[in-house]
Amino acid sequence: MAEETKFLLAESEIPTHWVNLMADLPGPPAPPLRPDTLEPAGPDDLSPIFPMGLIQQEVSADPQVEIPDEVRDIYRLWRPTPLLRARRLERALDTPAHLYYKYEGTSPAGSHKPNTAVPQAYYNKQEGIMRLATETGAGQWGSALALACRMMDMECVVFMVGSSYDQKPYRRSMMETWGATVHRSPSTVTNAGRAQAAHPTGSLGIAISEAVEVAAQDDSTNYALGSVLNHVLLHQTVIGQESLAQMEKAGEYPDTVIGCVGGGSNFAGIAIPFVRANLREGRNTRFIACEPAACPTLTRGVYRYDFGDTMGMTPLMPMYTLGHDFVPPPVHAGGLRYHGDAPLICGLVRERIVEARAFKQNETFEAAVQFARTEGIIPAPEPAHAIRSVIDEALDAREAGTERVILFNLCGHGHFDLAAYDAYLAGELEDPEFSESEMEEALARLPETPALT
Repeated sequence: MAEETKFLLAESEIPTHWVNLMADLPGPPAPPLRPDTLEPAGPDDLSPIFPMGLIQQEVSADPQVEIPDEVRDIYRLWRPTPLLRARRLERALDTPAHLYYKYEGTSPAGSHKPNTAVPQAYYNKQEGIMRLATETGAGQWGSALALACRMMDMECVVFMVGSSYDQKPYRRSMMETWGATVHRSPSTVTNAGRAQAAHPTGSLGIAISEAVEVAAQDDSTNYALGSVLNHVLLHQTVIGQESLAQMEKAGEYPDTVIGCVGGGSNFAGIAIPFVRANLREGRNTRFIACEPAACPTLTRGVYRYDFGDTMGMTPLMPMYTLGHDFVPPPVHAGGLRYHGDAPLICGLVRERIVEARAFKQNETFEAAVQFARTEGIIPAPEPAHAIRSVIDEALDAREAGTERVILFNLCGHGHFDLAAYDAYLAGELEDPEFSESEMEEALARLPETPALT
């Protein structure tokens, strides 16, 4: 009898609630701060650009939050997503490890991002908002929000990081097909963009500043963020909840859970339900968060209060940071070029619940090509970082002669990233150097804030 490869769930098994880890954390988390008073930021500070439905989720300590029926109905277009056993990769590596991946590339936008784009559009529409403004790095988030706004009959404006705008023109085409307006960031249409004209490759921090500016100036427009904030991570937990049920179908439980990290949403999505099991049930799963060596926020950054955007328009957030005006070099994993990370993920790293690893661009593409040649799916550059770590862990298991169960989130396909694969296959892909001196200069400009303990 053939061994099973895919582990599938029925539409009736789509989760009915999102998982909120805030209720399980040891002690209250450090709050975001108002930059003018350094007092904790409250709902009124967020209401100019976010709907109250999302603000309530942002500050909620409820262990779970019900998913609205209209959102679950749209989820049915692609959820539940498949869990697959990477048997061909296992054989190629000659490893005793069992490798599983949750494949989020089956969504219409090709990544995990619609999991939060749809509820964000829903809650905004419920409060009468007619347009959403956002940033996007590699284009996955912008594509997802463009799709969600189309589903909700809303307008969408996207500021796309300049380097990715140039590298991935068909992501822009995808967004425009769904009706979005797309600007190359830094742009000339906002004060924030014009102030950053000296950084033409752009960054997520700059693009966030532009989108926040647009939202703050128009009562009919709100801002939508594709990562970092608690409510975004909350929405993504459908990934890990489905994975728990699918791993049970496979008759196994992961020893290690791995994901890439830029702002933290896809890693949180797969990891949070398993982290809760560690905290509540005494499980002993390891968690590995993977980032680019050219933008090593978790592995080289400092744990401080900092702005979430380049221009200092957001509240101050407790996180590992390279400095809000640090501009990372233009790697192809545009979704990981962010100076900070989700405060929730940063807290888990600081508590040593999550390990952080950084990888260079060429070694991640080497892993991505090996995965594509064994499993058939061409990964996006972002999850290629997770695949690099998975292969390293599998080889370590081979050397140790131990059987391990490893689960990772393949958060999107790389069909719009083939120029990067061209460069790798031609031997022309660079490993951009992280600039310690530029980081130190950016850190010197951090605002004076209370110390984080």
